[in-house]
Amino acid sequence: MVFADRVDAGAQLATRLESFRGQDAVVLGLPRGGVPVAAEVAKALDLPLDVIVVRKLGVPHQPELAMGAIGEDGAQFLNRNLIGRGRITSADVESVEGREREMLNARVARLRRGQARIDLRDKVAIVVDDGVATGATARVACGVARQLGAARVVLAVPVVAAQAARELAAGPEVDEVVAVSAPRSFRAVGAHYRDFSPTTDDEVGSLLEQARERALTAAGSSDGDADEDVVIPAGSVSIEGHLTVPAGARGVVVFAHGSGSSRHSPRNVYVARVLQAAGLGTLLIDLLTTTEERDRANVFDIELLAGRLVAATRWLGGRADTGGYGYGYFGASTGAGAALWAAAEPGNQIAAVVSRGGRPDLAAARLGTVRAPSLLIVGSRDDVVIDLNRKAQSLMTECDTELVLVEGATHLFEEPGALAEAASHARTWFVRHLPSSAAYGHHGVDPHAT
Repeated sequence: MVFADRVDAGAQLATRLESFRGQDAVVLGLPRGGVPVAAEVAKALDLPLDVIVVRKLGVPHQPELAMGAIGEDGAQFLNRNLIGRGRITSADVESVEGREREMLNARVARLRRGQARIDLRDKVAIVVDDGVATGATARVACGVARQLGAARVVLAVPVVAAQAARELAAGPEVDEVVAVSAPRSFRAVGAHYRDFSPTTDDEVGSLLEQARERALTAAGSSDGDADEDVVIPAGSVSIEGHLTVPAGARGVVVFAHGSGSSRHSPRNVYVARVLQAAGLGTLLIDLLTTTEERDRANVFDIELLAGRLVAATRWLGGRADTGGYGYGYFGASTGAGAALWAAAEPGNQIAAVVSRGGRPDLAAARLGTVRAPSLLIVGSRDDVVIDLNRKAQSLMTECDTELVLVEGATHLFEEPGALAEAASHARTWFVRHLPSSAAYGHHGVDPHAT
């Protein structure tokens, strides 16, 4: 059997795992290639998704030979027979484990982006990879899942060598092996896919964030959460947007896009999803009407754009479902100038501002009166904008500010991992500074403020 790609493989594998729907189970993808397969399984069965990260412990002076493996939270899986035969001391094991655990922790941080591991205690662990040839890595991962408290461990793969399937099923680490195909003649996992392109850490992180977002949406679907297109009055015109508020959200972040962009900006949509996965609401809006956008001067009219942000914030404060929240602004490019100008508006109580590749200098006349904690994120290769941000920061004397450089990034954060890092900084800033809804009483802003 040949699968079109990992998404196709995951969809087919999910049909073999239908009996686990509704069970207290967690789908665990093996990074990197197993995660896209696991993501499809988790989505199809409505189960939580996580990764199971393991590191091989190589024999000293013969590192390609595994004497065991480690996982998160101190999980350790050792081949005692091999260690004994090789006269490997406990000090040798500790030395290798210390080095490998540092690497494991670093990889977990890259993939999970600050999110906690899903607790496996007393749950069914469905360990998923994109295929199994010898079963060595799969066996270790299943053993680690068992050590982390899983009551039952299922290894699920699109394709597995028949011999490996028999050996895994007979071992103590695996309770059940589920596969779409188990050929007796097996060359390589990639031979069973038309598209076997490498999976990146960024893709893994994005899939995990999407799964958390689905879980938040599902958890709040009966508890008044919002996910809707909206129309917001702004003086003589109305502007369009999309509001997403997970149940139990602690605040709402309003997005101000840059020139030439819109509420559909893929970069802002990506950042919004990262914030939503952290339990924050988001409002993506078009600051100008279609007619206004035709006049290029409006795109750089910071006072006009800021007025629209203030109108959107007041609109949030007047809604029954968002009126008690704290609010933040996320601005990109020229939108950052508008966000800071709006944050300084008298009576507009904004808890935090984040600028990505922004032009805070465009709000120079108001920077000295901004009181909201403000994070300025700039690519390390965006030299002109770095200088503008540093000068703007020097004017922001009434608030806490930080300037963060994303290494290797240019103005649009198109480099691998750059946007993910920027989104992570934004998430941390908003989670730290957005207050509980009670801090502003019933309404986040004074609707009568001028």
